[in-house]
Amino acid sequence: MINILITLGVVIFALLFSWMISGESLIFNDHPALILLFGLSFLIQWMAYIPSVTLKTEKFYDLTGSITYITVMLISIYLASLFNVLSIPKIIIAGAIIIWALRLGSFLFMRIHKAGEDKRFADIKVNPPRLLMTWTLQGLWVCICSASALVALTSSMMLDISTIFIAGLALFIIGFLLEVIADNQKTKFNSLPENKDKFINVGLWSRSRHPNYFGEFLVWAGISIMSIEYMSGLSYAALISPVFSYLLINYVSGVRMLENKARKKWGHLDSYKEYLAKTPKFMPKLF
Repeated sequence: MINILITLGVVIFALLFSWMISGESLIFNDHPALILLFGLSFLIQWMAYIPSVTLKTEKFYDLTGSITYITVMLISIYLASLFNVLSIPKIIIAGAIIIWALRLGSFLFMRIHKAGEDKRFADIKVNPPRLLMTWTLQGLWVCICSASALVALTSSMMLDISTIFIAGLALFIIGFLLEVIADNQKTKFNSLPENKDKFINVGLWSRSRHPNYFGEFLVWAGISIMSIEYMSGLSYAALISPVFSYLLINYVSGVRMLENKARKKWGHLDSYKEYLAKTPKFMPKLF
């Protein structure tokens, strides 16, 4: 019962939030385009839930999240073009998210198929209400993280590239590179037989225990900064995007789960204790 209540609560929250930030949104078929795009994000998850619960599989969960980002961005661009409000900054914002989603989605999809399963879903995939809640939460993740971008993309404003926009783009590029390089370094490290059951403490991982997640936070911070000039009034609430990303990464999934797993596996090792003492958990040290 609790899973159904959480699912309903998530949908209601998303509806209210989309209404709050859609004040300047283009109107499509008598409805704010931003609200429709939020609805589409959830619809895609619920469609994917059907084969997921039927086959009791989670193998296309992360891939579906990336497909949702890409679909929403492409439709946003289409709507902006339809209303003759498409501009270079909007194309860059949507393109940045599409590139990020393509890279992350393909990386996670290949990783899950190589591993055979995602252990996080061991208990979830055999519990239909809980699995539905999990798919619905992914819809919320897509909506909140892309909120700033959707405010910009569905806005009637036509803006030129500004100094603020360039700063946001630079932050996105830095974050994207951090995430890609860190993921590649860890994949290469884990592929070497001599590193079996060892923790990574080289490359970017010597600067931060989770440099890939710090990069993802910078990605959404950059997207929000690129989008901020399209905001006014209540739509500034969309700036919750990087805050939501930070909280999700650090306190719900990602960092919290991996830290607990690592402490159980290597917590007894002096080398790991030294690594914990010298290496920041999230923001990389510069020196």
